[in-house]
Amino acid sequence: MRFATLLLAVAGAASTANAYWLGDIAHQGFAPFAGANYPVFRNVKDYGARGDGVADDTAAINAAINAGNPCNRGCTSSTTTPGLVYFPAGTYKISGSIRPAYFTQLIGDAANPPTLKATSNFEGFGLIDGNPYYTETLNWKAVNVFFRQVRNFVIDTTAIPANKAATGMHWPTSQATSLQNIVFNMPTSADVVHVGLFIEEGSGGFMTDLTFNGGATGASMGNQQYTMRNLRFNNCKTAIIQIWDWGWTYIGLSINNCGVGIDMTGGGSNNIATGSVTLIDSTLVNVPVGIKTARTATSSPATAGALVLENIDLRNVPVAIQGPSGNTILPGTAGATTIPAWASGNAYTPSGPQKISSPITPNPRPATLLANGRYYTRSKPQYESEPRSSFLSVRNFGARGDAAADDTAALQAAIDTAVASNKILFIDFGMYRVTRTIRIPPGARIVGESYPVILSAGAFFNDINDPKPVVQVGTTSGQVGYVELSDFIVSTQNAQAGAVCVEYNLASSGVPSGMWDVHVRIGGFTGTQQQVAQCLKTPGNPTVRRECIVAFMAMHVTKGASGLLMENVWLWTADHDIDDQANTQITLYSGRGLYIESERGQFWLYGTGSEHHVLYQYQIANTGHIFMGQIQTETPYYMPVPTALVPFEPIASLNDPDYRASCASVAGNCPASWGLRVINSRNVFVYGAGVYSFFSDYSTTCSTFTAGQTCQARIVSIEGSADNVNIYNLNTIGSQSMLNRNGAMVAWYNDNVNVFPSNIAVYKSG
Repeated sequence: MRFATLLLAVAGAASTANAYWLGDIAHQGFAPFAGANYPVFRNVKDYGARGDGVADDTAAINAAINAGNPCNRGCTSSTTTPGLVYFPAGTYKISGSIRPAYFTQLIGDAANPPTLKATSNFEGFGLIDGNPYYTETLNWKAVNVFFRQVRNFVIDTTAIPANKAATGMHWPTSQATSLQNIVFNMPTSADVVHVGLFIEEGSGGFMTDLTFNGGATGASMGNQQYTMRNLRFNNCKTAIIQIWDWGWTYIGLSINNCGVGIDMTGGGSNNIATGSVTLIDSTLVNVPVGIKTARTATSSPATAGALVLENIDLRNVPVAIQGPSGNTILPGTAGATTIPAWASGNAYTPSGPQKISSPITPNPRPATLLANGRYYTRSKPQYESEPRSSFLSVRNFGARGDAAADDTAALQAAIDTAVASNKILFIDFGMYRVTRTIRIPPGARIVGESYPVILSAGAFFNDINDPKPVVQVGTTSGQVGYVELSDFIVSTQNAQAGAVCVEYNLASSGVPSGMWDVHVRIGGFTGTQQQVAQCLKTPGNPTVRRECIVAFMAMHVTKGASGLLMENVWLWTADHDIDDQANTQITLYSGRGLYIESERGQFWLYGTGSEHHVLYQYQIANTGHIFMGQIQTETPYYMPVPTALVPFEPIASLNDPDYRASCASVAGNCPASWGLRVINSRNVFVYGAGVYSFFSDYSTTCSTFTAGQTCQARIVSIEGSADNVNIYNLNTIGSQSMLNRNGAMVAWYNDNVNVFPSNIAVYKSG
């Protein structure tokens, strides 16, 4: 009877015919720090939007966004006022920009994506303006805009005169943000000046499944780093203008009937603005010039404009790569051909630097990583064909989500019941405090509402000598099974020195398991008790405060695990308090970032990041068959006060780095967190890496070429056997040695000067 009652409570009255479940289910999200009756979920039609293609819905949509007074104009950042703004199918006519608030998701009907259609007299910088210019500066500091999504829309500027400046979407944001399943429709006339997507700042980020039809430019973008996957450009004058970057990875581009594929000539040959681009598994059809570059043998900075191509199909592309004077660097074809691999920049294969602009040997891809000859990919499931009766809510099991009650039993009961009944578990927004491990068994499908938080607390997770998982996927290492996890956060509350935020044990054969937009966010937000009041930064003081030791490890992939795709997963120990309006810096200690020790391997990492952990950000040991697309790391800002020698002693069974031994004869700031460490591994393919160290004891004076990149001595290490451990476009900041092999320096920062980082276009372990 209890199970039947629960199903009825979730299903409610009869569903609307053909309604998408997200708009159809009961929404019981609770924001514990937002005030009484704060509306987490909002359907724009409840705020007066018509969606009939006739009425002007601008005011109604913005009213839905601003319901409850979330963090918008003039607010620095906040996690206390989440929002999921839902758009049912329809055509929403708008005459001005839609401006989403901080920590707000805009989601349309995934089965029938709604259209946002501009009026002919539209005014604004983007139909969706993700970071408005209310003054001469952006409303939010772009590098601090986190935890946002926009998905399932058609953005239509065709009613705006073609020769009038218009932008489909303005999106200067950073980590843990995503765009998915969006079509940009623009005029196709000769005088068109419209731009589909515009980004000028930030530290991204991830996007997937975008289509650009028409326009002068499909996407015009500048940002520190990005992973973009499955983008289609049709009939654009220029598909992509790369305004600037440090590192950018494109996977699965399809560029059709465009005048230019990618234009990376910004700044000109004497001041190239694009640091590096990695392009793989892509197709260009009927494109006169595939890629335009400003890079020459004497261009500046010396390694800027680095370009690596792998597995690129050309059909009627006469010029594959064109130089700044219109010269052909790489010929194309009037027929069909494939570029196996080609690179321009500094190469270490494995020694260097060798300045190349030529074909290279492509990575030998294991079949287990491929689907139809390309790296396996899969977009986040949105369950568009499922009725609302397929979903169970954690609220109906008694989970409170108030960051105070113990929700362990309720959350576990909800997970177990959903799996047993083949249902999808919906975690309504809340902060679910747990005092024991939450176990996710095979068969689980879990999706969150606007990033709910599973928050560990108590003594069970606070023994540094007896670490325990907060969320355990699979109960034993190597357990066979499959899961789909999306849109939630795992975190810790107060001192949690033994907390392993995510332990991943499953071995998935056939279809890989997936984690999409599942983040580890440790500290720096309301409810964690790890904020300015508890853990304010103390420059010059190496004392470790025990109350600020907040995690043992962000994520551990154990020896028996295999077959996991991770997309847009950010493992972040906070460097600042998001809910402090000054974004004041804090000092927190979490021991380890992402540790993969799977014996079998088979992992795909798209757009992942790991930041501010003590011993390392990424560590891969005794494993293989791993794809990594544009990883991003940062060393803790407080180092070397204290260094990485405290407070976590190295544990041999976890292959922890022993800095006391390895730094004995190394000059400079050596005991500092590794950005990437690869040990005794094979077939590890990194397609873009931003490995950064910006600070020394909270000062940025160490992270420039003028200063000598002295924040730390070393930052990437390959140790032991290394069979096909290959990196394209490695970008480092603040480290004198860019890469070490078995303790010896391979690449010196000043040999590889780029726009702000140092860059190695190609590294092959041999």
